[in-house]
Amino acid sequence: MKKQWIKKLVLIGACCTQIAFGQNVPLQGGAPIKLVVPFTPGTGPDTIARAVAPKLSEKMGQPVIVDNRAGASGNIGTETVVRAKPDGTTLLVTVNTIVMNRSLYPKATFDPLTDLVPMTLAAYGDLVLVVPSNSPYKNVAEFLAAAKSNPGKLTYGSPGIGTPHHLGMEALEHITGVKVLHVPYKGTAPAVTDLLGSQIDSMFLPVHVANGHIKSGKLRALAIGSKKRNPIASQIPTFTELKIGEIDVSMWFGMMAPKGVPNDDLNRLSNALREILVDPEIKTIFAAQGLDPATSSSQVFKEIVEKDAQRWAKIIKDQGITAE
Repeated sequence: MKKQWIKKLVLIGACCTQIAFGQNVPLQGGAPIKLVVPFTPGTGPDTIARAVAPKLSEKMGQPVIVDNRAGASGNIGTETVVRAKPDGTTLLVTVNTIVMNRSLYPKATFDPLTDLVPMTLAAYGDLVLVVPSNSPYKNVAEFLAAAKSNPGKLTYGSPGIGTPHHLGMEALEHITGVKVLHVPYKGTAPAVTDLLGSQIDSMFLPVHVANGHIKSGKLRALAIGSKKRNPIASQIPTFTELKIGEIDVSMWFGMMAPKGVPNDDLNRLSNALREILVDPEIKTIFAAQGLDPATSSSQVFKEIVEKDAQRWAKIIKDQGITAE
């Protein structure tokens, strides 16, 4: 009897070993997996990709590299993934700019809602409205009063047309009826440089970019465009608290794959990413950057993407925003 049990245990152990090895079989013979970031290094999607890459490499048993493909407000990198071979080795790490672009670039050769498969949310991030420390505007009420009295005289910067920084102000204008002149830049860095030098009057910035300048006294925070205060900048009130209106310009970040990746491979990758995103080390890295870690099923992420696309399409249409 004992021998029979031993044989059964050996067989069970062998089966478990085979399953474990099966789970670690690399995709496509171990070819490198590319996490395409359609923005420059140092941005939120880049931070997420670089934190996730080494852990995904461990789980998949193959190299994982971060590939920055910046340009055209994220469209260049996004199209790289859309056109990639759907074998699971090319994935997109993106932000909600992707759905804003859908309305801003109606002639684009791809549709992110139909040509990409949402895998999982990765994080949420907040945008804060800031002015230089020597600005005469001490609070949102003063800023909006000046903008209302002098339509188009006050200025705000952004890393480019169609970015969350740009559409954040458009959302504020949409609710309050003020008009602030948009000054688009080629990237965040030159815009922040001019903001610090008072060459422009204001800007919506990701909280992790703004926070250091706020703490050093170089920038003054007026309000944060989220439903609740951000833990790393808890002193900044929301627009709702200030009775301006419900202005939620929070950014979501997530992972997507080109349409056509086999379901087994897609599920394996998605599950691995979700496991990584709840890792305490990842949460610590994200929190330090003002990012709120998140995960979701593919279906839930798909619903978020579609709902956000509709919301921003309305704002873009109502505000008459174009990418030209």
